[in-house]
Amino acid sequence: QVQLVESGGGLVQAGGSLRLSCAASGLTFSSYSMGWFRQAPGKEREFVATIRWSDGSTVYADSVLGRFTISRDNAKNTVALQMNSLKREDTGVYYCAASVSRTPLFLTVTGAYDYWGQGTQVTVSS
Repeated sequence: QVQLVESGGGLVQAGGSLRLSCAASGLTFSSYSMGWFRQAPGKEREFVATIRWSDGSTVYADSVLGRFTISRDNAKNTVALQMNSLKREDTGVYYCAASVSRTPLFLTVTGAYDYWGQGTQVTVSS
């Protein structure tokens, strides 16, 4: 049974930082590309960042490029999202996701992912 459990969300002032973590179990973690998505109230879930299983390459949404960093630790079966210079528009529920796809393309859509966590709330106040 695959489980993805996010942690690290909370309330932070604009300009501050948070580090999200996702612990994976029930899968061969190193064989999965991992992604972070977020969903604001009344909006669709959107791509934030992804890290490829094969070489650790990363891709980011334009809105977070230069502020967020995704990383993975295959020994600990975890993926992290370091979020700096947070803005109010970063507020939302952040989801961790895992994909077994072997496509060489970067996975930036929800449909490419096989497993999802329950999400963790991030609220950025002004």
